[in-house]
Amino acid sequence: MIEVSHLYKSFEDKEVLHDINAVFENGKTNLIIGQSGSGKTVLLNNIVGLLDPTSGKIFYDHVDFCALRKRDKILLRREMGMLFQSAALFDSMTVLENVMFPLNMFSNATAIEREKRAKECIGRVNLTGAEYKLPSEISGGMQKRAAIARAIALNPKYLFCDEPNSGLDPKTSIVIDELIHGITTELNITTIVNTHDMNSVMGIGDKIIFICEGKAEWQGTSADIMRSDNKRLNDFIFASDILRKYKEAEDEEASKRQ
Repeated sequence: MIEVSHLYKSFEDKEVLHDINAVFENGKTNLIIGQSGSGKTVLLNNIVGLLDPTSGKIFYDHVDFCALRKRDKILLRREMGMLFQSAALFDSMTVLENVMFPLNMFSNATAIEREKRAKECIGRVNLTGAEYKLPSEISGGMQKRAAIARAIALNPKYLFCDEPNSGLDPKTSIVIDELIHGITTELNITTIVNTHDMNSVMGIGDKIIFICEGKAEWQGTSADIMRSDNKRLNDFIFASDILRKYKEAEDEEASKRQ
């Protein structure tokens, strides 16, 4: 579990985050959504330690991350998996070598054990047979799956995904969503996803935080969104044809029951 308590972040005299309070639970896909410039990326970067908050606290399983010494922060970061907006694979490495990279850096296992673990992760994301291909030889969706395999290679307790469906077609995006959600549930990971994808909101949104102008404007589940009377949230969400259709279908069902 990750808890953010009264988090503020300013850059010089510009306040970007204002009194953010949120709990991100184990075994659930926790989504951060909001318009560009709303502060959601800054929030994610504070949580993972790429930025330091101006004030407030961030707890990892009740441990105050901000108060840790540098050495202890490094140790905690080894329990984090990262999936970047671009897959960020090493172009000169095969899929297998990319997935083995964090194992080679941080694991004390033997070479045989590291390779076995990497192949297990590759199999988990349905890439068996692509182990010896370079990133340039596989599709964008396969690259994202390889990046997920690399992110879980060290059995992380926490998984962070920054726009994981960026640049993918809707069908491939659903595959990536299902992988992230399945791995989160299976391994009981605390997963935080920064996304604009409304399919993700409705498909895997166990917990959703809507950031607007640096504030946590609304929190709830994908089901709660359909019943929300928050105007800013509705303006953001129902600008999407996908969710407008969900809303219209739900309203129609509600009318039939009356």
